[in-house]
Amino acid sequence: MIPLMNIERQYEIIKKELDEATIRVLSSGKYIMGENVKEFEKEFSEYMEVKYAIGVGNGTDALVIALRACGIKAGDEVITCAMSFFATAEAISSVGAIPVFVDCTSDTYTIDASKIEEKITEKTKAIIPVHLYGQCADMDEINEIAKKYNLLVIEDVAQAAGATYKGKKAGSLGDIACVSFFPTKNLGCAGDGGMILTDSEDLVKKCHAYRVHGSGLDGKYTYESINKITDAESIDFGENLPKYYNFLIGYNSRLDEIQAAILRVKLKKLDKWNKTRETIAKRYSDLINNNLIIKPICKEGRSHIYYTYVIKTENREKLREELTKAEISSGVYFPVPLHLQKVYEHLGYKKGDMPNAESIANDSLAIPIFPELINEEQDKVIEVLNKYVG
Repeated sequence: MIPLMNIERQYEIIKKELDEATIRVLSSGKYIMGENVKEFEKEFSEYMEVKYAIGVGNGTDALVIALRACGIKAGDEVITCAMSFFATAEAISSVGAIPVFVDCTSDTYTIDASKIEEKITEKTKAIIPVHLYGQCADMDEINEIAKKYNLLVIEDVAQAAGATYKGKKAGSLGDIACVSFFPTKNLGCAGDGGMILTDSEDLVKKCHAYRVHGSGLDGKYTYESINKITDAESIDFGENLPKYYNFLIGYNSRLDEIQAAILRVKLKKLDKWNKTRETIAKRYSDLINNNLIIKPICKEGRSHIYYTYVIKTENREKLREELTKAEISSGVYFPVPLHLQKVYEHLGYKKGDMPNAESIANDSLAIPIFPELINEEQDKVIEVLNKYVG
């Protein structure tokens, strides 16, 4: 079976480097917040062209902590795209805020910036654009709207580490950004992991506080900032470690030292892997010539790193059957748009409210793409798609 994604092949190629990096951590006895986390935060922030990076437990935690750091609270509204993984909306709800959904575009499948302004109310505090499938949203338009209404922009970069927008890296385009290192991502670890990115010293201190139980000097700073006071209690830590003094209800969300060591190895190879994905995607786009299949596009001024290569066809399930018969895996991202998820029924959305997102949910299909996918496998995928008659 030709897999949709295959991380085993990647591991076999860099097995020696990953094994050595992992063993060094195990031998060190330093498993939490060690040198690998510090160095990876530095290396990743430089790669992503931002000042600060904060390693956390996973991409969902990154979103929750970023929202908390931005002061998003119960009753606030946060605008985001109806077409995304559930974590985008779940994080908004987790801090007590209300997700407000906007349709995506019909071509890039990212949030339709032209529909954002009509959803803004007095309760709106932020916009979360999702760089879906490996391509950036319309960030110039989004940032212009955010500036006009004094809103924060929180980038969801879970699927787009390494993608660019008009020469700038995804994750450097808003106030704060969130990345996932889930194993199948273009830059994936061997478990869960996430990162928060920002140029703001204020936000980085608050993220540091929230990721470790709201404690320490950063917890004190955040407490004082939230309550608009300075040095309220003149705390004398004495001989005690500041980490045992808690000022906020935070989280236990830290990037593991082993995962950081693995990611340090992989980061050096990310651009090469992304380029290979682009090459495979171009080959698909050039050689798939079936009018029944709509291929993804890369909008001018952007790079597309193809976390997934998502096509559309009206009779998706029949095409999936044909691919399965030919021993080719496929996948659906995501079959239920966020505004129609059962958990958000109380928000009052209905079918037809987000026609583009609903069309993508019904008709889209991801086909195999990963750097180690060989030409013969690509040829087989192309052949089956070109022979498909609906």
